[in-house]
Amino acid sequence: MKKLLIYLIFVILLSGCVNKMNIENGDQVSLEYTGTLSDGTVFDSNVGQNALEFTAGAGQMIAGFDTAVIGMSIGQEKTFTLPPEQAYGNKRDELIQNINKSELKEAIGTEPVVGMPLSASNGMSGMITLISNEVVSIDFNHELAGKSLTFTIKILDIKKK
Repeated sequence: MKKLLIYLIFVILLSGCVNKMNIENGDQVSLEYTGTLSDGTVFDSNVGQNALEFTAGAGQMIAGFDTAVIGMSIGQEKTFTLPPEQAYGNKRDELIQNINKSELKEAIGTEPVVGMPLSASNGMSGMITLISNEVVSIDFNHELAGKSLTFTIKILDIKKK
């Protein structure tokens, strides 16, 4: 009886160690996530869709997200909030450009309107944020720049490096 009890304790301890794979830098991670803004608005989610897959610590994700998964294990869920500095950065005034309205209209072939997305010749994407009689303001900051982001994630799979 005593041997059986020792054997059962050993099996329980061993199974806990073997099944508990924690994420390390270089591991391939699959997870589901929901991202929300401070007011609770969902800005992105893959729940019920394909898993998000990336290599932990490889810089494929925003810095704070990459850091948050380290040490997690399969099935573990976590909610965390990232300040702008660990997400898409703070808004930068130098990324807001003012362009002559008539020149922009000629370049895009249509009347500019607030909210219209634009792509610059250097590949940057922006959004028209303000239009006056002669000037159009285009914001080339990421749309989530300057915002704190909250993520709820669940680890689905880990492939060790």
